[in-house]
Amino acid sequence: MKSLELKIPPLLLVLLFGAAMWLARKYISLGFDLSREIRLGLFILFSMLAFGVALAGVMSFRKQRTTVNPVNPEAASSLVISGIYQYTRNPMYLGFAIFLIGWGLWLTNIVSIALIPCFILYMTRFQIMAEERALEALFGERFLVYKQSVRRWL
Repeated sequence: MKSLELKIPPLLLVLLFGAAMWLARKYISLGFDLSREIRLGLFILFSMLAFGVALAGVMSFRKQRTTVNPVNPEAASSLVISGIYQYTRNPMYLGFAIFLIGWGLWLTNIVSIALIPCFILYMTRFQIMAEERALEALFGERFLVYKQSVRRWL
């Protein structure tokens, strides 16, 4: 299964899961009732939160002048452990998951929302675990200590 590791850029994966969530809503009638105003408000709230969390991760990487390229973690020039990285090891991916939660609430479909844990599991297995191996190889004990003190997602 390593052939799938680091192959699909995470942003593309978000778009694919978002499309799958939309298709689930379209073809599987397991919805729940929320007014359009509440749906819109929740979608905007979660989207803003997602953007802020992901942006904080990107800004921390930029501040350290290291790569944000998720398909080539070996190119990292420094281990980022400050800012939002004190609370989550993967703020950009957490931001994507938060966005999908907002999208699922907009869609008001149980199957759509049930796809979010699938996104998290896929990201963990095929993106994050591969990144963690690369960071351990690059930064050794320093990364292991960080990994023990900060959760992967939240």
